[in-house]
Amino acid sequence: MLKTLLSYDFRHTALNQLWRLISGPVLLVLVPIYLSPEEQGYWFTFISLAALAVFADMGFSTILLQFSAHEYAHLKFNSDGSLEGNAYYLQRIASLWRFSIKWSTAMAVFVFPFVLIAGYVILEGKEDNVNWKVAWILYGAASVVVFLNSIVLSFIEGCDRVGSVQKIRFIISVIIACITVSLLLIGEKLYALSVGLIFGALVGQLIIAIKYRNLIRQLFNIKTDVSHSWFSEIMPLMWRYAISWVSGYFIFSILSPITFHYYGAVEAGQVGLSMAVFSAIFSVSNVWMMIITPKINMYIAHSDYKQLNAIYIRHLIMSIFTYVVGVTTLFSVLWMTEDTSYDLSKRLVSMNSLLWISFAWLVQVLINALAIYMRGHKKEPLVWASLANGVFIGVVTWIIALNLSFEYVLMGFVSSYFWVLPVVLIIFVRFKRTVSYASK
Repeated sequence: MLKTLLSYDFRHTALNQLWRLISGPVLLVLVPIYLSPEEQGYWFTFISLAALAVFADMGFSTILLQFSAHEYAHLKFNSDGSLEGNAYYLQRIASLWRFSIKWSTAMAVFVFPFVLIAGYVILEGKEDNVNWKVAWILYGAASVVVFLNSIVLSFIEGCDRVGSVQKIRFIISVIIACITVSLLLIGEKLYALSVGLIFGALVGQLIIAIKYRNLIRQLFNIKTDVSHSWFSEIMPLMWRYAISWVSGYFIFSILSPITFHYYGAVEAGQVGLSMAVFSAIFSVSNVWMMIITPKINMYIAHSDYKQLNAIYIRHLIMSIFTYVVGVTTLFSVLWMTEDTSYDLSKRLVSMNSLLWISFAWLVQVLINALAIYMRGHKKEPLVWASLANGVFIGVVTWIIALNLSFEYVLMGFVSSYFWVLPVVLIIFVRFKRTVSYASK
């Protein structure tokens, strides 16, 4: 474990997530101070609506990481950042790269205009005196660049460059946070969110182009004599991932827009802020799984299940432990600052709701880890569970919003985990048996 803690991959992944854990709360403190309750609602609704980019990704970035890891398992990097190894696998990974660029560009062109229009329609429904229209257009445009960056970084991360990619993500995150905070402090309100994202995304593109110029040039220049249809190999998996990823939108991002529409901007801000806090804790705890995801795929490519299971169990335990520590710290801070001038609980949902949300996100830590293990086999057995969960949360939240008071709005999200967890565990046990039998 000490070796893991000192590794390049862990250091930079942890640094990135710890920065998010620090910068996130700073923003969470500043947003209520420098934005009105109505503007806070628009802020978090922007973020939730931009998550409609899931319709462009549909799990492709995760699939790409897995596929590039399987191809890279037969290659290695030179000192100049280019790849070397068997010509057959060099041609395969080059053709995979070209396919990924074409696919992501096409999806960006088709999906993001829809995202902008959908956001405009939803936000236009309120008559609050908030200047949001130009800020929303800028935020939507920046989301296109963020999406394209994520595809390239997923490909590179699959080539066992977790630490390097996380370092880039860290730099981008620092730039976004610093610009966003600076603009908030000088009163730019919603423009702080949009301009910060634009600068961070563009700097990210520049860093990628410089740092990986030799790799990118090589992947575009390799002549591919190998005829391989990535479309036919990826698409059978893609539709399953698409269902899971779109369902994920309804699981995690539909809450703020529904709350915004049926209860108002203030309540949407409370829901958005609460979910953002637990999402940040989840992200930090998930560091343990992120740093071994490429290795999981590489161990599977070599059928080395002894090493795979050992590293997987160890990191899963640390992931759960980290989440528990994070949640304990959160509630301790809320308790110590209650009824003081620094009391943030008034901008969050009720304490009872926070306790239930903490349980739901703990279950999500486990489900996410189980999904990583199964997806490493180029499978997506959770597709129907994800679909059912997304539909359940979307429908139940909508029914609650129509009939009940605001304090119940998150019960659809929380209650889903009482049946989703047993279903996922059953699927995982059956999958594990199948894998164990096939590996013998």
